[in-house]
Amino acid sequence: MASKGGPTVAGTDGNDFLHRERVAAQYQISAQNKSRLKYCIFFHYLLFFAMLAKLSADILDRLDIFILEIEELQVPKPLWWEYIWCISLLLSFLGLSAVRKNRIKTMKRYMYGIIVFGFGPILFAAVYYFSEFWEYITEEEPDDITLWQDYPVALLWYAFILLAVQVHCFSLFFARNLVVAWTARGSKKTE
Repeated sequence: MASKGGPTVAGTDGNDFLHRERVAAQYQISAQNKSRLKYCIFFHYLLFFAMLAKLSADILDRLDIFILEIEELQVPKPLWWEYIWCISLLLSFLGLSAVRKNRIKTMKRYMYGIIVFGFGPILFAAVYYFSEFWEYITEEEPDDITLWQDYPVALLWYAFILLAVQVHCFSLFFARNLVVAWTARGSKKTE
């Protein structure tokens, strides 16, 4: 308690902090990137619920459940890529499991899954809606674009695509940083 004016021992006036133990850089990087990856997964959940709201009309139709309010919205029929993208949510459980137990192999599976089931369908959607999107932003009076509630569907999808690409890119970045940090500390937890 040198700061309280009590008895002190020579050399312990608090200026010896440079010689004290510090947390290794890879552990700091790991803790920071774990937190950031969890935020990305949270935003992935938010995007999933937005997609689920869009798919709800089709899901209810397949289950022969009729809800007038949903039918009146006249939501466009979903394409196969929308359902495939929803699979990417299941990968979040792999990512969270890897974060919890510092498992390199599981984190790599999460990363590969995000590339296949996250970026794959999003890339398809970007190509599929590009012509309508380009027509909407370049022409004064676009004639043959699909509208929903007086909004161009391609523009709405491109907003979703922009958000999804950001979430997936940051998820991959933080997951890669975790793999590097866990490998640097010489972890044998590969499974």
